[in-house]
Amino acid sequence: MRDDRLVAGIEDLYRERYRQFLRVATAILGDEAIAHDAVQDGFAEALRQRTSFRGDGALGAWVWRIVLNTALAARRVRAARREDPEVQGGPLSSNGDPADEAGVWRWIAALPERQRLAVFLRYYADLDYRSIATALAVDVGTVSATLSAAHQALRRSLKEVPR
Repeated sequence: MRDDRLVAGIEDLYRERYRQFLRVATAILGDEAIAHDAVQDGFAEALRQRTSFRGDGALGAWVWRIVLNTALAARRVRAARREDPEVQGGPLSSNGDPADEAGVWRWIAALPERQRLAVFLRYYADLDYRSIATALAVDVGTVSATLSAAHQALRRSLKEVPR
């Protein structure tokens, strides 16, 4: 892909899907302002690394991988500073009520990292399995197995509500 078309493709992706990137980064980081910075940094990194895009997969999935890595790096920095929402309760705290959205967030936050990222990419970014596989640098079959394991873990977290 020519350089100017690649830059235009990255810019189009930013304009058209920024809210999805922000939503997933916010879910990872627990803070929209910090997530905004991570998305911005991720897209800037994609522009810097554009010559490494081989074109054998979707550009969007390639950018997702970069933005995810940027958000995860920011999360590690926050955790090292003890600012991580999972450590301090933040927006992921819950009273455990299944009807409470924060309870669902807490259950998702408790998933292993790959499962959590697969859930974010599938249900918050609405990516297909192939794009998730590219973003997570795994096989498509691994995405399927990872989401299945996440679904099982989330089902175990649910409690029956008395009628």
